[in-house]
Amino acid sequence: MDERTKKIAVVTGAGSGIGRSVALTLAAAGWAVALAGRRAEPLEETAAAGNGADVLCVPADVSDPDGVTRLFESVRARYGRLDLLFNNAGTFGPGGVALEDITYEAWRSVVDVNLTGAFLCAQAAFRQMKRQDPQGGRIINNGSISAHVPRPNSIAYTATKHAMTGLTKSLSLDGRPYRIACGQIDIGNAATEMTERMQTGILQANGQLAVEPVMDAADVARTVLHMAELPLEANVQFATVMATSMPYIGRG
Repeated sequence: MDERTKKIAVVTGAGSGIGRSVALTLAAAGWAVALAGRRAEPLEETAAAGNGADVLCVPADVSDPDGVTRLFESVRARYGRLDLLFNNAGTFGPGGVALEDITYEAWRSVVDVNLTGAFLCAQAAFRQMKRQDPQGGRIINNGSISAHVPRPNSIAYTATKHAMTGLTKSLSLDGRPYRIACGQIDIGNAATEMTERMQTGILQANGQLAVEPVMDAADVARTVLHMAELPLEANVQFATVMATSMPYIGRG
C-alpha cells in the first residue's frame, strides 16, 4: 500500500483478546496500527504476531487523562493523522458479586476504564480528526450484549455498556459537521481470556449455571474491518455479533 494512502488506526486494549485480533486484522489489511494497553509486554506480543506490520506500541492507561494525551501525541508524531479509533479497552470488574456488596472502589474502577476511558480516547481522537487535513475519521466503540440486557450481578459493567451507547450516539451527532463517523459493535461471547468462564458455566437469570457457546474473536475482527473500511459517507451505526446459540435472544 502506498504510504500516502495508508490508513492509521488506534486500538485500545490491544494486548489481548478482541483488541489483539482486531489490531492484527487491520494490520493484515494494510493499516498502520497504534497498539495501546496498560502493559508493554502484551503489546509487544501483538506486534510480533503482526509479522513485520507497521505498528506502534504505546503503553497507556485509558483512565488516565495524561496517558491518553501521550498516546494520541505519539500517534500524531509518528503518522501525522488518525483515521480510526477502536475504543476497545474494558473490564468486567468484580464478577459474581451481589449488588449490595460491591465496593465504591470496585464500581469506580469499572466506570473509569469502560466509560471515562472510552470518553477520553474518543475526545482525543475527535480533536485530531477535526483538525487534520483532510478532515474526518471514524470511531468504533466496543459495546456489548450488555448494552442491551444484563447478566446477573453485573451492575457496574452493564451500566457502563448502556452508557457506551449514549456515547456512541452523541459522537455520531457531534461528529457530523466534521466527517467524523461513529458506530458501535455489540459483542456476545467472543472466545477470549475474559470469557473463559462461559465455557465452564456461568450464572443465568433463572439462577442456574450453564455453559454458553462462544465464537472466534476473528469473526468480530472481520466485522470491525468492514465497518472501518466504509467510506465516511456510510456508517454502521450499531452491529451485534454474537455466538449464534448463546442465550441472548430470550435472555431472562
